[in-house]
Amino acid sequence: MIHRFMTGVATLALSAGAAMADYSLTILHTNDFHARFEPISKYDSGCSADSNAEGKCFGGSARLVTAVAEARARSNNSILVDGGDQFQGTLFYTYYKGKAAAEMMNKLGYDGMTVGNHEFDDGPEVLRGFMDAVTFPVLMSNADVSKEELLADTLMKSTVIERGGEKIGLIGLTPEDTDELASPGPNVTFSDPVAAVQGEVDKLTEMGVNKIIVLSHSGYGVDQHVAANTTGVDVIVGGHSNTYLSNTSDRAKGPYPTMVGNTAIVQAYAYGKFLGELNVTFNDAGEITEAKGEPIIMDAAVAEDADTKARITELAGPLEEIRQQVVASADAAIEGDRAVCRVQECAMGNLVADAMLDRVADQGVTIAIANSGGLRASIDAGDVTMGEVLTVLPFQNTLSTFQVSGQTVIDALENGVSQVEEVKGRFPQVAGLKFTWDSSVAPNEGRVMDVMVMKDGAWAPIDPAATYTLVSNNYVRGGGDGYKMFRSAENAYDYGPDLADVTAEYMAKNAPYAPYTDGRITKK
Repeated sequence: MIHRFMTGVATLALSAGAAMADYSLTILHTNDFHARFEPISKYDSGCSADSNAEGKCFGGSARLVTAVAEARARSNNSILVDGGDQFQGTLFYTYYKGKAAAEMMNKLGYDGMTVGNHEFDDGPEVLRGFMDAVTFPVLMSNADVSKEELLADTLMKSTVIERGGEKIGLIGLTPEDTDELASPGPNVTFSDPVAAVQGEVDKLTEMGVNKIIVLSHSGYGVDQHVAANTTGVDVIVGGHSNTYLSNTSDRAKGPYPTMVGNTAIVQAYAYGKFLGELNVTFNDAGEITEAKGEPIIMDAAVAEDADTKARITELAGPLEEIRQQVVASADAAIEGDRAVCRVQECAMGNLVADAMLDRVADQGVTIAIANSGGLRASIDAGDVTMGEVLTVLPFQNTLSTFQVSGQTVIDALENGVSQVEEVKGRFPQVAGLKFTWDSSVAPNEGRVMDVMVMKDGAWAPIDPAATYTLVSNNYVRGGGDGYKMFRSAENAYDYGPDLADVTAEYMAKNAPYAPYTDGRITKK
């Protein structure tokens, strides 16, 4: 630091008074909050008031308000940004849609966010309502929204904010496959992230902006790809993959920040469990000379802001009756962690697939396929409330029944295991069927083998030419998570009961529910 200061002095003397000074900026960030306004348990689901009082809970908006205020007080220049997916995940979103998120983000004083795929779960209408309610820019560079009147001229690709007399460019990025992940409607088309980011960097650079931050809801892998294939991006604040980056934890997926060339990449897990804090120093040319920091865990050591806590309690009032209803019990914790369920058979996947199949078996349905991206939390042992079930299954998806060929079932499973390396939500959890997959085979080139189905009470190889009756959810049946082969299914009915209700009733019928795995999915 002294050396750099001395160099700056020497340059200053030579350049007859031209200002040459380091500029420091603290980038505070969140991502994948998923409506966790109340504190969460270690399973990322609800945490009782008693557990919170005992210091066993994490996160919640009231802790974030305190932590952000303390972080701002430590810094001379700071911004607060979000990497997308504020929407969806608890009854707060089910009931209030984007209104609670807008209120809390305004209170926290965000400076910008990118659109996550879940911001499109209820179409452009709810996203537009949220954008009208917030006091900061919401950005998305890699999409054409010009044909969607609700978003055209409102949803910008990038923006410039000012902090400490310096201009900072912010660029938004969302998953290129958002049309498969959510419901953006037919008028929004998504495009390659590298070209989109570079295009906005070039525009900002022409405007004289030399400090550029990408707010990216695209995943840790895509962020590294973007950093390696663009020029002029200083920092990428990530999301979507719920990646925990840290310099101190052996559970981290990489260092904080992860440097790719001159670009610093950060992400702070999910659900408000951490507040990311990256301290960056820029030289006069806008180049990073230092980038360091660490996500701050929002545990009991962070006091809850009293006013915010009171407001969350007020907002929770209408939800309480639904949430507190005990619907079942579990005699052990039911594993629903995305890191498990998106790569292999898991107990929560078996529960949901079994529940779906049980509900419609009397209709001649023999196979259930659930996308693991629809499983959003684990459930701990003991009494199970409707609130807990809705935290696992928050999307208000309905059961869909339909008929396809055995070959289409194989194609669906092939899609399901095609992105395991990226831990994508298309991984299939199944019932009435078992299969093996081989990770050494290239994606979509025959990874799936030994697909067996029940026939006359015994396992038999699936017949590619035969017709099978399946149950899934309306999102998957409509082509979500890459399951486009189901769009042309025969005799489709997409308006069955809510998946959360079906699961709760199945657990109640089998109470106390005993979670299990039985080898229905094996990896070679």
